[in-house]
Amino acid sequence: MGRCDAGLRTRPRRSDWSPAARRVLFSAPRRRGSPRPAMNAAPSPCPPVDVELSAESLALIDLALAEDLGPHGLAGDLSVRALGSERARHRARAKVVAKARGVLAGTELFRAVFERLAARVSERGASGRVHFELAASDGRAVEPGDLCFVFSGPGDLVLAGERTALNFLQRLSGVATRTREFVRAIEGTGARILDTRKTTPGWRLLEKSAVRHGGGTNHRLGLYDQVLLKENHFALAGGDIARITAAVRERVGAQVVLTAEAQTLEEALAAASSGADVVMLDNFDLERARAGVARLREGRARGEFPRWVETEISGGVRLENVRAWAETGVDRISIGALTHSAPALDTSLLIDLASADAKDAT
Repeated sequence: MGRCDAGLRTRPRRSDWSPAARRVLFSAPRRRGSPRPAMNAAPSPCPPVDVELSAESLALIDLALAEDLGPHGLAGDLSVRALGSERARHRARAKVVAKARGVLAGTELFRAVFERLAARVSERGASGRVHFELAASDGRAVEPGDLCFVFSGPGDLVLAGERTALNFLQRLSGVATRTREFVRAIEGTGARILDTRKTTPGWRLLEKSAVRHGGGTNHRLGLYDQVLLKENHFALAGGDIARITAAVRERVGAQVVLTAEAQTLEEALAAASSGADVVMLDNFDLERARAGVARLREGRARGEFPRWVETEISGGVRLENVRAWAETGVDRISIGALTHSAPALDTSLLIDLASADAKDAT
């Protein structure tokens, strides 16, 4: 997992971020050069449950459970109630299996769903607890048939949390998987894959974390942590890119990352010469982008600009053409599709009542 805008010389200090943002942006990365997990590697034995999730994430879990179970909680599951309370509370052993190749994310949320439900039935004692025998971790590559989780708990609780837990796991793993596809497509070029603010409302920190588990880099978290001047900002302020960029730089100071969008090479040079940290070449075609990146890199090498300027491509980037964009020499490629169009990773949860009863008897 990479820090936000790794490589820029100026960025907000850690103390400037909210606690939730710090948890997302500054968690320990996989060290450069460390081996990637094998695609068919089995999950390691599950450590003790110690899910350190933000209050926002736990609230989102509770909201999702309430949405599914309704106002009566576990008692609101009509299908389980119809089985009868004695049968429904039998211990059930569940396995989650990957049905497609991908990269996992959201594994802590998957576990936390069942932990939150178990806390609601604490009066049941040991019979109400959930025990994870095996749990894969975020960032693990999986192949069809790989085990992701093995756990046991009361049948009614397992069924109550099944869909909510899988929704978190499948959605976030889909984001990580799509990101990994883009990252692998540009290996060796020196470019980085970045996300955008085109995220599911309420899920931004989770989806940006999933991007990092897929090997991508986070762009700004929101409107509050960086400046990004786009076409509409320049139009609102009068249209003079050089004047507006310089004025904004003076107002926000040296520590805030400032990105400026450019529609032409002239606009790009004006922004770079006026204090931008990043120049975003928006909707350039390949030839114009190659020429623009080369000119900006030349100016950077010669010290023509007041700050170290990175180049960014945005718009029109797809998996089949991302390598061509990366080979222009650009530093960053931002892709909204990492989050707004990533298909869910197919997984299934299957219950084996017999094995749970046998295991509990030993």
